[in-house]
Amino acid sequence: MPAYSFEALDAQGDTRRGVMEADTAKAVRSLLRGQALVPLQVTPVSSGAAASEQRGWSEGAFSRTVFNATRLAIWTRQLAGLITSGLPLERALTALTEEAENERERNLMAALRAEVNAGSPFGKALARFPREFPDIYTAVIGAGEQSGNLGLVLERLADDLEERQALQAKLLGAALYPAIVSLVAIAIVLFLVAYVVPQVANVFAGSKRALPFLTVAMLAVSGFVRNWGWLAALLLAGGLVATRFALRNEGTRERFDAAWLTLPLVGRLSRGYNAARFASTLSLLAGAGVPILKALQAAAETLSNRAMRADAMDALVLVREGAPLASAMSQKKRFPGLLSMFARLGEQTGQLPQMLQRASNQLGAEVQRRAMQLATILEPLLIVTMGLVVMLIVLAVLLPIIQLNQFAR
Repeated sequence: MPAYSFEALDAQGDTRRGVMEADTAKAVRSLLRGQALVPLQVTPVSSGAAASEQRGWSEGAFSRTVFNATRLAIWTRQLAGLITSGLPLERALTALTEEAENERERNLMAALRAEVNAGSPFGKALARFPREFPDIYTAVIGAGEQSGNLGLVLERLADDLEERQALQAKLLGAALYPAIVSLVAIAIVLFLVAYVVPQVANVFAGSKRALPFLTVAMLAVSGFVRNWGWLAALLLAGGLVATRFALRNEGTRERFDAAWLTLPLVGRLSRGYNAARFASTLSLLAGAGVPILKALQAAAETLSNRAMRADAMDALVLVREGAPLASAMSQKKRFPGLLSMFARLGEQTGQLPQMLQRASNQLGAEVQRRAMQLATILEPLLIVTMGLVVMLIVLAVLLPIIQLNQFAR
């Protein structure tokens, strides 16, 4: 049954928009009138109309997507469960439409169901909504649909989305506490230097005795912060904006990312995280039946580090020329050796997707371990550093008092 998007007025004069299934547009208008709505516009949700409707509810300049990362993983898991249980795709989409949490999600489900009812493959139906479903997501589902294992592919896709979210959440949790401590420490130090130190120092302004060197130095820092702090903040903001614009250039971004990978701690974390994501995506695509060259290209595009992305594309060229995947990856030193080792085992045993997934799991676990170690080291280091800075400020204030007491005696 075809679907139609509608715009109507309710009894209060408010505009209602949505998607409704009916045999004809006339039937939709009749149904709307039966719901005490005044139809204003009814248009069929076809391939072009679906994209237009998607723009209407999801591609506005300031609108959010219908699915965030968490919701997309949940929806994929629900759809996988329905398909695996033997429910036809159209009925599964109908069930999800009825269980949708809000109107925008319900409209999206109805548009997908209309595309499937019209004979469009599910992968192509998803591809009409690029803001909601990434290219890799649709490619995996399209490959699973062609192979006849859509339920299994959806299960693996849901697993991959959940594992990726778990890894990101753990990395964020490891970085959150040090970041908060750093911001609080900077705010406290700036407050002490800009306001507390000058007020205390004014007490000794009339004294003809020379102030201690630490106090003089702290007053100089305080004067700079009070007089030129705004300029320093402006220059810092300008530098950040200029760096952001410079990184839009592919060559500059690639050189920056290559330098980032050479940093002692965060460089190894970035390399491990990108390698784990690359291996997981490649495993998912290869397991779904996507040709290795297309899978390599899609997996390379998921890499946020441009230097590693360039290496992956170079490996793609080598594989296209006939080189084994493991040999091509081993020539790219930015990728961990663990990845090429598991790729070689997978090629030798004919279980490349499984071995790549194992490599992804091990690399992800290593990233989590290193991130927790780094957070464990940073937390006390930041606290000690903040304590030392505050101690210097307190000494700068107390030394003149101690000196004045000694002079009074």
